[in-house]
Amino acid sequence: MSDSIIKTLASELNIKTSQVEATIKLIDEGNTIPFIARYRKEVTGSLNDEVLRTLDERLTYLRNLEDRKGQILNIIEEQGKLTDELKAKIEAANTMVALEDLYLPYRPKKRTRATIAKEKGLEPLAEAILEQDKNLNVTEKASEYINEEKEVANAEDAIAGAKDIIAETVSDNATYREYIRKFTFNNGSLVSTAKDSEEESVYEMYYNFEEPVKKIAGHRILAINRGEKEKILSVKITVDEESILNYLNKMICKSTNSECEAILSDAIADSYKRLISPAIERDIRNELTETAEDGAIKVFGKNLTQLLMQPPIANQVVLGWDPAFRTGCKLAVVDATGKVLDTKVIFPTAPQNKVEESKKEVLKLIDKYNISLISVGNGTASRESEMVIVDIIKECKSKVSYVITNEAGASVYSASKLATEEFPDLNVGERSATSIARRVQDPLAELVKIDPKSIGVGQYQHDMNQKKLSEALTGVVEDCVNKVGVDLNTASASLLEYISGVSKAIAKNIVKYREENGKFTNRKQLLKVEKLGPKAFLQCAGFMRIADGDNPLDATSVHPESYEAANNLLKKLGLNAEDIKSGNLVGLSLMAKDTKKLSDELGIGEPTLKDIISELEKPGRDPRDEMPKPILKTDVLEMKDLAPGMILKGTVRNVIDFGVFVDIGVHQDGLVHISQITDRYIKHPLDAVSVGDIVDVQVMSVDIAKKRIQLTMRIPK
Repeated sequence: MSDSIIKTLASELNIKTSQVEATIKLIDEGNTIPFIARYRKEVTGSLNDEVLRTLDERLTYLRNLEDRKGQILNIIEEQGKLTDELKAKIEAANTMVALEDLYLPYRPKKRTRATIAKEKGLEPLAEAILEQDKNLNVTEKASEYINEEKEVANAEDAIAGAKDIIAETVSDNATYREYIRKFTFNNGSLVSTAKDSEEESVYEMYYNFEEPVKKIAGHRILAINRGEKEKILSVKITVDEESILNYLNKMICKSTNSECEAILSDAIADSYKRLISPAIERDIRNELTETAEDGAIKVFGKNLTQLLMQPPIANQVVLGWDPAFRTGCKLAVVDATGKVLDTKVIFPTAPQNKVEESKKEVLKLIDKYNISLISVGNGTASRESEMVIVDIIKECKSKVSYVITNEAGASVYSASKLATEEFPDLNVGERSATSIARRVQDPLAELVKIDPKSIGVGQYQHDMNQKKLSEALTGVVEDCVNKVGVDLNTASASLLEYISGVSKAIAKNIVKYREENGKFTNRKQLLKVEKLGPKAFLQCAGFMRIADGDNPLDATSVHPESYEAANNLLKKLGLNAEDIKSGNLVGLSLMAKDTKKLSDELGIGEPTLKDIISELEKPGRDPRDEMPKPILKTDVLEMKDLAPGMILKGTVRNVIDFGVFVDIGVHQDGLVHISQITDRYIKHPLDAVSVGDIVDVQVMSVDIAKKRIQLTMRIPK
């Protein structure tokens, strides 16, 4: 491992080189990020999963950079052009762009104007002009290169060819490119104009738009890129060309030969306009897009984390309601364990409008199955369904609430192969209603069945690098699933495959083993699962829980490798594993105050000991319990009921760069602009709020025609 990579990572992440070295070793040994974060704290110095993922990502980039340096050095050496100075510059390059700039003069080129001029033998003339000898008569010298066979008819032709060679030489100079790239980034503007200014579109704010390159926000970049892709916008970067040409002339022209100077000045202008400027613009726009994508992916990841980590609403029989107009509302009754008890289709909405008949059907289901919660999807006809549900609740003898559930991705899941395998006897609509019901019972277990990109808590997700987005979001789901852990005897294959060390094939084999052999009674039985060897067991065992198994520790997140230490700890304190079940360990942290001394006696690291104590005090605790609970409702508001000044409670549905969308129960989410989130300055809405947060908002304005609600969280006390 290169020392420079270790130093770079330590500097970027503000951690010790020893932490970087230890983490890289763990990654190279095949350990997963969730496993390293949870069970190798002593080794890494307690680095969290976010830092570990960033380290892993940057490690891949820096290793690819090192590999590319090796390839380039070999190619240039084979050409016999590798000098000590060039080698040092290549080895010092810290980005792919800087590296490729250095390689440009040696890269095999397609047939360019310069290569054609070189084929005509004009390279010595170009070199002579670049030398700028004060006694050189360029026209006279150029006449020596007249050659009818090589299509150099006169001195002017020879000089024109020499200019093409000079233009490419200037363009290939890494120092010039680096300066121009920085100058353009710091002083240039991104300009977008409409191809047809009369055409109405969502991009109208960008029809005559200009903003400094270094200041433009990521969400604007992604919007402009989309507008350009849809052929609605023309986009370019403008910069003071005169300053750049002055710089190049100053660097190249020695002013000892006026004829040479005039030719060089022409060649420099051609080099910049034809070769350098388009390449620099492409580089900068790629960099802007990449930065914007990284920012958007980060926001998407944070939003997705909040959505996945929503607290489950346990021990309730739930009616899932997938609203629709023409095809009717699909209903699914799901018991407290997620089992489907009944399904039905009703038609309370247009065009059928069978409201009374639908209400009777739903009331029958509520009575028959003791339904206490209705989970209604927030898609088409949700508003109309909500009105009917409120009337049903009023007529209901028992206590029933309803909750608006984000149904993004439900239709994708219900038509998937996975849903077909899970519910072969249900149709697409019934599967969708089932998913909407289960999403409130255990959001994480249900949402893992859907491609994270389809969950809809980001912005411009279809406009970015899909591989990068997929990898990042898969990492987010993986972290969430492992943070919560899974019940080994009830978890679906979809949930199990996100567990550390468990592949899709192993996940299916775990379910198959369970079906063939009955419930797991201890974690060791995992080693009997096909393809799950000792290495996979080490990675996954701590995240698998077995309630009421042979060993009470199997119901906790204590890893089997620490069972001996956990039992010895309990023994020292006059306790045993059976005390875990009875909940007698609430004061364990007070009993085991001197963790430094205890960890030495037990032969384990202090962070591991603290984790064991914390887990034994609250065995199998669910980190989701600390998150804001969903708002359960019994009545409904309409947009027309809203008025400026009203203060309401709402749920944050989506966080984007310029604000947050809050569900206040009127079907149309309201926007809180970033400037209205808090009294203090924040760089991004995520600095103050997250998806799923329950917030107080005040209505600022309501536009029923445009379906726009402006809200503020800056409510006067």
